[in-house]
Amino acid sequence: MLAMRLTGLRALELQETPTPVLANPGDVRVRMTVVGVCGSDVHYYEEGRIGGQIVRYPFTVGHEGAGIVESVGSAVTRVKPGDRIAIEPAQSCGTCDQCHAGRPHTCRQLRFLGCPGQAEGCLSEFIVIPEAGCFKIPEDLTFDEAVLSEPLAIGVYAVRQSIPLRGARIGILGAGPIGTGILLIAQAQGAERIYVTDRIDSRLRRAESAGAVRVWNPDQDEVVGRVKEQEPGGLDAVFECCGQQAALDQAVELLKPGGKLMLIGIPPALERITFRIDPLRHKEICIQNVRRQNHCVQTALDWMRNGVVNARSLVTHRFPFDRAQDAFKLVASYQDDVLKALIDLPEPPRARSEVN
Repeated sequence: MLAMRLTGLRALELQETPTPVLANPGDVRVRMTVVGVCGSDVHYYEEGRIGGQIVRYPFTVGHEGAGIVESVGSAVTRVKPGDRIAIEPAQSCGTCDQCHAGRPHTCRQLRFLGCPGQAEGCLSEFIVIPEAGCFKIPEDLTFDEAVLSEPLAIGVYAVRQSIPLRGARIGILGAGPIGTGILLIAQAQGAERIYVTDRIDSRLRRAESAGAVRVWNPDQDEVVGRVKEQEPGGLDAVFECCGQQAALDQAVELLKPGGKLMLIGIPPALERITFRIDPLRHKEICIQNVRRQNHCVQTALDWMRNGVVNARSLVTHRFPFDRAQDAFKLVASYQDDVLKALIDLPEPPRARSEVN
């Protein structure tokens, strides 16, 4: 099969690799149709690592995906060949203390698609994953929406881990795909006033169109002062979605006493972040890390299907498989008002002949 593999920093190459086989009775082989480019993929593309997760070249990235089941192992019962599926990229062991505690996303033996040292990614014609990672796509949802279920699930989980949002006043620092998804979900959960910041004006315009009450660019506006003009008592919760030290500092200042800081963004190559202890302690700020998502893919699919959340506007660009490098360059440079770029995998010869 063909796979688009990282061969060095900022280098992607289309290579022939062995087609994966069903090694276990619970395995499912999926022909990929669409793959999304995530910010974590871009970290591997530009820096070759996220923290201690270091790429050994060549390596296939990609974990936001959708496809069609091609074959299944003897123990598979929930999906069959021909089913359209969204993919949960986290593969947990099911037997460790974390899995038994209902925390498969922090499994001791976790394997995650496109994570160095764990599992090759889905930017390839085929992947093999456990049946538990396959979620059927309802007929009235597209493959694009199936891909979006993965980043949207992170937003669902972040909101669940935060505070009751009905009537809440919150901040979202960073209006990329995750931050924008949280905006849509927070609205659906009844947040009263949502303030959004980002350094890219086009993302601010989208956030405003999506319902943010005020938006600001921290390179042009004194964010803390502007928010406090609107909310003198501070915000109930702040979702930090950009992984920037300056945003973390702003978040602490923006929160009211007893407020909750949600850490979602991944800092670029930083091993440490810092907080000023006085405001953190005096206001008794609660800090909650968000590790990907936990049991939220089906919720994300259901909410899109039921019209609770319309995520289709997140997709701004798409590329054919052989131009994946262009997709990564675009996302890495934030050019052309990109929010979410998708990569279309080739149709199987059978499908092409049927169309013709």
